[in-house]
Amino acid sequence: MQLIDGKATAAQIKAEIAEEVKQIVENGGKRPHLAAILVGHDGGSETYVRNKVLACEACGFKSTLLRFEDTISEAELLAEVDKLNRDEDVDGFIVQLPLPKHISEQKVIEAIDYRKDVDGFHPINVGRMAIGLPCYISATPKGILELLRRYHIETSGRKCVILGRSNIVGKPMAQLMMQKQYGDATVTVCHSHSRDLKKECQEADIIIAAIGQPNFVTADMVKEGATVIDVGTTRVPDATKKSGFRLNGDVKFDEVAPKCAYITPVPGGVGPMTICMLMKNTLSAGKKEFYQ
Repeated sequence: MQLIDGKATAAQIKAEIAEEVKQIVENGGKRPHLAAILVGHDGGSETYVRNKVLACEACGFKSTLLRFEDTISEAELLAEVDKLNRDEDVDGFIVQLPLPKHISEQKVIEAIDYRKDVDGFHPINVGRMAIGLPCYISATPKGILELLRRYHIETSGRKCVILGRSNIVGKPMAQLMMQKQYGDATVTVCHSHSRDLKKECQEADIIIAAIGQPNFVTADMVKEGATVIDVGTTRVPDATKKSGFRLNGDVKFDEVAPKCAYITPVPGGVGPMTICMLMKNTLSAGKKEFYQ
């Protein structure tokens, strides 16, 4: 069993990005600029955004954080999005989700200029991804593809089971693993209403678990020599931790790991790659790789 170290891989990629940014700036080019909008004081969102700002520093990017109270109206937030769309110095930006209940997340996502949508959530980017055109791919699926590539895990022709059908992970992951240029795999998407879910998993060469249920994948669901990618990050109480909780994956790691050829831990697997891929998308935005 080999552990897939997302933390070390992300650190290596950030160093590669920083070196490229250094070359761009030395050659008279523009330093990439990522902006983030944070609404309210959600603990998880605060942590994510802080980590994104730190990642920008590590990559040599310019970063801007715009904070608003959760009393901001939808119209006011859309006006802020419009300002960033028109700011020529900002290459890419994100609006940290979730948003307060009175604001339509979909309306905000669709208001972002797709050429600056480094989260890859805009319908134009999602549509382009689905048919294999150059675009910003959402960070978690992109990070998983990068881990599979860097660990030389064979995906072509393999059976891949994806647990979960969310717009952020499950659906794009299925699209990408199917496509010849990325996964080139035979893909099955399972969810809470799937029949024979255990049997589907037992036949899989690669399982990507993004179902949001701690310890959902158990040893009897995994065949010998499979690759298991755990996207789950559920906070569960843990009195031994200073914070009072720990992050738990969708995979019952201790019993599944011995059967695997490769497996990602939680934390330290997919998580660090997600922010790292946002940085890669921002670099692409700065270089105008996909859209002029």
